[in-house]
Amino acid sequence: MTKGKTFSDLSKTNYLLILTTNKYIYRINTKCMTKITLNNKIKTQSHVLLITEKFNNEFELPEKVNDYIVNALNDKDKKTLSYNYIGKYISIIIVDKSKEETQLNEQLRRHGATVADAINAHKGKEIYIYNQTNAPHLSLAAAEGIALANYQFIKHKPSAAKQKNTLESIIIANTKIDTEKISELNIVVDATLKARDLVNEPVNVLNATALANSFKHMGKEAGFDVEIYNKKKIQQLKMGGILAVNAGSVDEPTFTIMEYKPKGAVNKHPYVLVGKGVVYDTGGLSLKPTPNSMDLMKCDMAGAAAVGCAMYAIAKAKLKVHVVALVPATDNRPGFNAFAPGDVITMMDGSTVEMLNSDAEGRMILADALHFAKKYKPELVIDMATLTGAAAAAIGTFGMVGMGTADKKQKEKIIQSGLNVHERIAEFPFWDDYSDLMKSDIADQKNIGGPAAGSITAGKFLQKFTDYPYYHLDIAGPAFLSAKDNYKTKGGTGYGVRFFFELMKNV
Repeated sequence: MTKGKTFSDLSKTNYLLILTTNKYIYRINTKCMTKITLNNKIKTQSHVLLITEKFNNEFELPEKVNDYIVNALNDKDKKTLSYNYIGKYISIIIVDKSKEETQLNEQLRRHGATVADAINAHKGKEIYIYNQTNAPHLSLAAAEGIALANYQFIKHKPSAAKQKNTLESIIIANTKIDTEKISELNIVVDATLKARDLVNEPVNVLNATALANSFKHMGKEAGFDVEIYNKKKIQQLKMGGILAVNAGSVDEPTFTIMEYKPKGAVNKHPYVLVGKGVVYDTGGLSLKPTPNSMDLMKCDMAGAAAVGCAMYAIAKAKLKVHVVALVPATDNRPGFNAFAPGDVITMMDGSTVEMLNSDAEGRMILADALHFAKKYKPELVIDMATLTGAAAAAIGTFGMVGMGTADKKQKEKIIQSGLNVHERIAEFPFWDDYSDLMKSDIADQKNIGGPAAGSITAGKFLQKFTDYPYYHLDIAGPAFLSAKDNYKTKGGTGYGVRFFFELMKNV
């Protein structure tokens, strides 16, 4: 990001997105979202995105062009306009400030995504955002949408060199935006894109060990501690759930502990984030059908990617909060001595589970991690997992399913954080009645509860391994998309990173 002087030369630029009234510039480098530089020079060629309540021609556009824009925007139903004038791409969005703030921010993110597509189609390298409203934060939302939409995962596709996006920089014109907010935005976007990269990697590149090592690398870069337990250590701890799921695999499991504890942390006891790290899920002996089931199961570690990359963002931004993240990781395959329906598994806490479906494996590895979390006497534990098809069936890709024993104040913060970043939570009931569906004749509980309320019974299974305030988030719907949805690109979405950062920023 760069801070520049004035917009007197903007009329000479090629690409423009406008908000308005302020005269300084901040630059976001979309190639390296974590690096921010100051630059007082304004290039004379750029695209522009204008955010405004009523169009005001501050760009010395020719009278005919100005008249066309004004006339086009006189239509009360017309909220956006894109215009290509001699190579100058101008996108104007009329904002209705009577809208609720979270909705308005999301509108700007989504519009920013369309602008990113247009700039890349024009082979543009930069975009200026100019804000004619008195709400400078709208510039940040637009920039966020552009940056997230500019993501590509083409590292394994040499033939796609010509398809590489050309957009490199997002430049925000606004005197009232604190540079710390620009820095924070860069960090969060960068962390989200890191999570997308992890989710998009196939298992022959990213097995459990590689996933753990990726977190170790992030820890060194951002400044948080990372400890990785190997199979021998996992055996010593008697983490029976992880070992059972791993029994059919040739690759060893890992258990990664990440901790960020700054001086002056606002919390006495840590917040613990737990992420499901099934790097590939065949369903085990309860083999998944195909296509469109096993085919996409490299994404079954999206919860792990979310908590690990959230830790990266939290530490990089130096938030004053003590956070621990736990990631149990393995793949789930039907080979070797794979656990079989009917097996009884002894978990780390000493309780037993009758395993009736090896495709309900995520809860088995999360259970050991949730028991392990007790040692921290945590303020709150939140797990995130692509856990059940039932959650996706219930609410689609539009949000995540949530439930738990967190207190009212904690739940309010959790739900509001989701709304703030548009990673919304549909809260499901968590009545004790659902625990009855998990009763087993031969063990303490079963790992499935039957055809009804599948996402809730999975949460009730996990609750058995907690003795602290707890909240469960199922991201099976939005974690991986089969088609682009505005700034959420096809494939891994990085869902959960922005949510966790927002929550930890405001605890």
